[in-house]
Amino acid sequence: MEPDEYPPEGGAEYVLHLYITGATPNSTRAVRNIKEICELYLKGRHELLIVDIYQQPERAQGEQLIGIPTLIKKRPGLVRRLVGDLSDRARVLAALGLPPLPPSDSTNG
Repeated sequence: MEPDEYPPEGGAEYVLHLYITGATPNSTRAVRNIKEICELYLKGRHELLIVDIYQQPERAQGEQLIGIPTLIKKRPGLVRRLVGDLSDRARVLAALGLPPLPPSDSTNG
């Protein structure tokens, strides 16, 4: 796949792009957190593109990013942006329009 090509978006209900800066602690946490959220809440219904802006700086310019890491929800609905390591799960789920898991499924309730 060419760097400027996006993966096909035909089948994914949720299209998410995460912009990171290498293997910094915040970027590493953001990748881990969004992968866990996708596995728990969006399994089989999402497309996650992770872009390291050190390797693809042109993508950062095109998205007008103001902080890194940044998660951009492209679909469904309105485009939403979240800046940070995505550790506030309730905030991330709200931005994605997803209900939280019932308290019985969470140990830190």
